[in-house]
Amino acid sequence: MAIACVLGAVAAIAAVEDAGRASGRTDAQTVISALPLAADVLDAWGGDRYVREELVRGGDTLGSLLARLDVHPADQAVLGRDHSQSRAFRALRPGMSVEAETDANGRLLSLRFLAARDLVLGFDRSPSGFSLVEEPANLERHVVVRSGRIESTLFAAADDADVPDPVATQLAEVFAGEVDFHRDLRRGDRFTVVFERILHEGRPVRSGRLLAASFESGKRTLRAVWFDDGEGRGSYYAPDGRTLRKSFLRSPLEFSRITSGFSMRLHPILNTWRQHNGVDYAAPTGTKVRAVGDGTVDFAGVQSGYGNVVVLRHPSGVTTHYAHLSAIHVRKGERVAQAGTIGLVGATGWATGPHLHFELRVNNEYRNPLAMTPPEAEPLSGQRLAVFRSATSGVTQQLGLARELTLAALE
Repeated sequence: MAIACVLGAVAAIAAVEDAGRASGRTDAQTVISALPLAADVLDAWGGDRYVREELVRGGDTLGSLLARLDVHPADQAVLGRDHSQSRAFRALRPGMSVEAETDANGRLLSLRFLAARDLVLGFDRSPSGFSLVEEPANLERHVVVRSGRIESTLFAAADDADVPDPVATQLAEVFAGEVDFHRDLRRGDRFTVVFERILHEGRPVRSGRLLAASFESGKRTLRAVWFDDGEGRGSYYAPDGRTLRKSFLRSPLEFSRITSGFSMRLHPILNTWRQHNGVDYAAPTGTKVRAVGDGTVDFAGVQSGYGNVVVLRHPSGVTTHYAHLSAIHVRKGERVAQAGTIGLVGATGWATGPHLHFELRVNNEYRNPLAMTPPEAEPLSGQRLAVFRSATSGVTQQLGLARELTLAALE
């Protein structure tokens, strides 16, 4: 039975990350390790047992994958006909690591792979055939520290520093109230991140939460530490307990460029000079548009030249407007959290190309979104501040040490 239809493109994943980098190799390496087997299986087959690991490739079929794992053709045929086993194989994706144990003749004894939702899937051989296995993955969390220097973009610097894209995205979101990553980045800016790396049986499978970060631009230094007080109020704070969460983000898009600001301009369609009462962000169609602050959907629909529009109502008479969307993901009256996706960039209405037109109004009067200074939330104090300092002292020290080492290396 073919599984190529669910595999898609190949993801480049090394089975032994650190060893591969140390040797300069980029190809996947085979890891030999013991798999536990039920006693009845050991008794039934005995003899030598062999473990082989392979990465799923784009275009793989069930037969080609099992053949690379040295599984006997007879067992390949059995698994191809067994629909219960086929359902497990449909969870495979390119880049996943599959581990199989066989006897000296290639008869399959056990197979395992880490699937989505942190489940280990596979099956074991028994005297009556193959039985499905589904069990929680035994995951480990390691803390990783990385530093980088901006030469062009944040993601390019993150790649150079071996920082996963999801961690770079978290970094941008943490400082979104202080730094506009569309306009404020400068060559020579530096960042340090402390983040979780999730491992399964010693193998990295994904990145986790950003635990701490610093961003330096010129003489300005920003620091953030994640703190969860156990009451569902996790957020990022400066080391002194000041919250980094602003009432509004600096931008409704994670990464883009401004094509038109809050000023007089020659209208691209009417060809007349008019006041442009918002900010235009160029971005590909389908780019996620996020709410700049907590609010309620006041309007979600079509408005003349604006095309598809979402209007959010915030406290103190503030409304934000998001126009020319290709899709709307919210409904009137719905509560939306800051950074929640409300729609997708498009070119509906009077638009010459895909972009987001963003407006900020206070009591229905236009304001320049680029000039607003978002107020801060209340800082930690009293017992919560004492708990915060105790809980985050270790990761704060890691952040400082990494910065000092980076500066020493640059010197």
